[in-house]
Amino acid sequence: MSAPVGQSAKLPGETQPLAVSRARLSPQLRGKWLAALCLLPFAIFFMVFQIAPLVWVAINSLNSAEGWGLANFAKIFGSKFYLQAIKHSLQIAFWSSLFGMSIAILGSYSLHQVDSKLRDFVMAFSNMTSNFAGVPLAFAFIILLGFNGALTLLLIKIGLIESFNLYSKNGLIVLYTYFQIPLGVLLLYPAFDALREDWRESAALLGANTWDFWRHIGLPVLTPALLGTFVILLANALGAYATVYYLTTGNFNVMPIRIAGLVSGDISLDPNLASALAMILVGLMAVITVAHQLLLKRNRHVAR
Repeated sequence: MSAPVGQSAKLPGETQPLAVSRARLSPQLRGKWLAALCLLPFAIFFMVFQIAPLVWVAINSLNSAEGWGLANFAKIFGSKFYLQAIKHSLQIAFWSSLFGMSIAILGSYSLHQVDSKLRDFVMAFSNMTSNFAGVPLAFAFIILLGFNGALTLLLIKIGLIESFNLYSKNGLIVLYTYFQIPLGVLLLYPAFDALREDWRESAALLGANTWDFWRHIGLPVLTPALLGTFVILLANALGAYATVYYLTTGNFNVMPIRIAGLVSGDISLDPNLASALAMILVGLMAVITVAHQLLLKRNRHVAR
């Protein structure tokens, strides 16, 4: 019997497209399962060494001699000593990140204008010095900028400075800025690849000067990279421990030093209070990260 006009006859072969689509989907599904299996070791590693310790620290921060609660946090925010540690950490991290990123911006932009051999050398040197920290860095700065350091004595002799205290807050800002610069260069250098030379030429043809180009084109394009780099430098400075410890033998009051002292100290041993300080440090980084994301969204909205 013939099928009605406008309708195709139902034949047994009509199920072939469904079978073909399933055959086509099966490799995709297998690929997704394979990707999930490859991701599994990383997920386990992340849970065991990132999430689990963070949860453990968060739980212990709520445990004190008075029982469960916010007693540790009340003790921290009620103590001028611990508030000074938080203040010093934030000040050193902010200023060293700002100075380091400012120098890194100039350096990254300049590297795009120089010969490739010099550029490769500087990038390799930045990669090496970004890992130069801890005892060697502290020892190097003591030799250069200590009370009897070579550079300190030279600057005093020629009359540029009267004295310089490497072991003060300003001295630590100089020290932190040093190891922020190579990291900033490594992070910002790829961002300048996004600035195309024909954009500058087009802007010049339309009558824009250098300031107009950077204000309306350069800075909006670089803003996400600049904000991201600043956040990473802040985290790098807030968590720095080895260099400041070996430089000041643990006598300067910053949060990593206080956390280490509460964990390993014989007199002031209080790991639960150290956990509370660590959670405050995590909270500060969370606030900075959220602010970074909000600024990025605002920048994308303005760019549109």
